[in-house]
Amino acid sequence: MQKKQTNRFKKAYKKLHSNQLIEVNKAIDEVIKNPEIGEQKKGNLSWLRVYKFYVLRQLTLLGYSIEKNGEDILTFVDIGSHENFYRDLS
Repeated sequence: MQKKQTNRFKKAYKKLHSNQLIEVNKAIDEVIKNPEIGEQKKGNLSWLRVYKFYVLRQLTLLGYSIEKNGEDILTFVDIGSHENFYRDLS
């Protein structure tokens, strides 16, 4: 499975502190092991899956998509708190 990152994901990932990165990297590994683990969104965001986890007792969302065209492509779209997470994705 090929893995990609959007620019939005890269920017959000860079802003994280080292203690947050540990939990985020665990979540990314979980998604890579089982891409179906996240919740499939509906409507305009039907292309998006979201995996929810906690970082320092704060709910954090990891948005990603799966393209199944011959070779599977896992694209990490965004990471952040629930506040305004979906606003700019549609």
